[in-house]
Amino acid sequence: MEHVIRAVRADEWPLVKELRLAALQDPAAPIAFVETYARSAAQPDEFWRDRALGASEAGNGEVRQFVAVGPGGRWDGSVTVLIERPDAEVRFGEAVDVHQAHVVAVFVRSEARGGGLAEALFRAGTDWAWSLGEPRIERVRLYVHEDNARAAALYRRVGFVATGHSVPVPGDPSARELEYAVGRPAV
Repeated sequence: MEHVIRAVRADEWPLVKELRLAALQDPAAPIAFVETYARSAAQPDEFWRDRALGASEAGNGEVRQFVAVGPGGRWDGSVTVLIERPDAEVRFGEAVDVHQAHVVAVFVRSEARGGGLAEALFRAGTDWAWSLGEPRIERVRLYVHEDNARAAALYRRVGFVATGHSVPVPGDPSARELEYAVGRPAV
C-alpha cells in the first residue's frame, strides 16, 4: 500500500473539509452519514478549524481522525474514533457501562477502494483506542444502516460483530442503525 495512515493535524482543516464534502457526495452518503452535503458545505471555516483541532493530537484526546494520504498528498480515506465514557453524554446510540470507542465517518474514495485502505484505517483507529491509558477502552463499536450491506461486510471483515442492538435512524424512525462491536484483544 502506498498510503501513509496518520492522525490529522490541527492546521489541516481545508483537507478535512474537502474529504468530508467528498464523502457526503458519495452515492452511499444518504444511508452512511447523518450529515448532508448542503448543511456541511454551508459551514463556516471556523467550524472546520474546530473540527480538525478537536480530532487532532492537539485536541482533547477524546476524538481522533485518521487519514490515508496518497503518494501525491491527496487524502483518499478517513475514519474518526470517539471515546465514550459511561459518565458522559452519548453522542449516538445507547449508553453502556464500559469505557468504549465509537467509530464514525468511515470513508474511502471509490477509486481507492479494494486495496486494503479501509482495513488500514480501522487498524489505526482501533490501535489508538486500545493504546489509551486508564480507564481502559473495553470495546470499540459502530453503527451501520440496515441497508448498507457494503459497509457491514467491511466491518465484519475487520473483526466487528453484530451485537443485536439497534437504534432508529435519525430523521427516519422506520429504519434502523445496527450496532457492531469488537472487544479488547487479549494480550
